[in-house]
Amino acid sequence: MPTGVTGSAPLRQRARWGDTSLAVLAGLFAVFLGLPVVTLVGRSVLSGSLAGIAGSSAVLAALGISLVTTAISLVVTVSIGLPLAFVLARRNFRGKWLVEAIVDLPIVLPPSVAGLALLLVLGRRGLLGGPLGTAGLDIAFTTVAVVIAQTFVSAPFFVRSARAGLAGVDRDLEDAARADGASELHLFRTITVPLAAPALAAGLVMSWARALGEFGATIMFAGNVTGRTQTLPLVVYSEFQDGDLDASIAAAAILVFAALGILVAVRVFHWGRALDVRSLG
Repeated sequence: MPTGVTGSAPLRQRARWGDTSLAVLAGLFAVFLGLPVVTLVGRSVLSGSLAGIAGSSAVLAALGISLVTTAISLVVTVSIGLPLAFVLARRNFRGKWLVEAIVDLPIVLPPSVAGLALLLVLGRRGLLGGPLGTAGLDIAFTTVAVVIAQTFVSAPFFVRSARAGLAGVDRDLEDAARADGASELHLFRTITVPLAAPALAAGLVMSWARALGEFGATIMFAGNVTGRTQTLPLVVYSEFQDGDLDASIAAAAILVFAALGILVAVRVFHWGRALDVRSLG
């Protein structure tokens, strides 16, 4: 018995050293991730550039365009993404893996490549540019192009989350509602969507956040026209290109605060928690 007690002391000591090492590594990585952002926000506040640029016409115009276009892209994403997510979650068909790969592709595709691909399809000299021009539709380098670019790169985040949430809904509850005479539409609105709501909400938030920060596809497909296609990320780029580093930092800080607000909302309202629990099961 004393031997066992004596032998346990080195084990506890090694465990403490292991915990300390993990804590140090975790702390170093947290500093690596957080220090650049904290430095950016701190410089914008301490230099006064954040207060100076927050009310400028260029930033207000870009912020307005960002909010309007991301709101529209979110509506489009839900309108086309929710039915797609439902099919992927509930149906088995030939080529399903290919559809899932296509849906996920914009997540790993470089945004500039996505913008170039959109331009080759919807630009004036693109695949559909001729027919669209004949119909009087000029999409590239317009506000509509901003919405399309944002939807293209952000919709997969919603589809992925919604697909997982819908797949995790208990089918027995749906069958019970059918047995009681509920229509498919009523069942979907009152049973399926409420049960998948945490996953849907998490997908909406992440999709909106991705659209808000979209840069590469937007500048390639929609351009950088002040008051027309210039979103807030493009203001950061424009000010940096013009040599006004403080203005670029301040605009970037505004985006940081917006992203932080999104992450805080996700955690405060526990969006996605139910999804995580179902996934573990």
